Amino acid sequence: MELLFVVLGGIVVGAIAHVVMPWRAVRGTLVGPALGGIAAAVLWEALTWAGWGYGDTWIWIVALVGAAVVAVVVEWITGPRRVRADEQFYRVAAKPTTDAA
Repeated sequence: MELLFVVLGGIVVGAIAHVVMPWRAVRGTLVGPALGGIAAAVLWEALTWAGWGYGDTWIWIVALVGAAVVAVVVEWITGPRRVRADEQFYRVAAKPTTDAA
C-alpha cells in the first residue's frame, strides 16, 4: 500500500516540476509526472531492499526528493535540447529543394 502512495507522491512531485520548469510548451505533458512516479517507485524499492522500514520518515523523504530531482533534471535537459532540435529541423525543412522531378 505504501508503494502506491509513494508512486502517487512521485507523480504529484513530477507534475509540480513540469509546471514550475521553463520550456513547458516543448516538452510532453506527462514527462515530469511519469518520471517522478517511476523514480519514486525505484527508489522506494531499492531502499526497502536495503532494509529501510516502511514507517521510517527518511524513506519517504529520500524517495520523494529523489523523484523531484530526477524530474527536474530531466526536464531541464530536455527543454533546451528540444528547442535546438526543433530549430534545426525547421531550418532544414525551410530550405528550398532543387530537385526537379
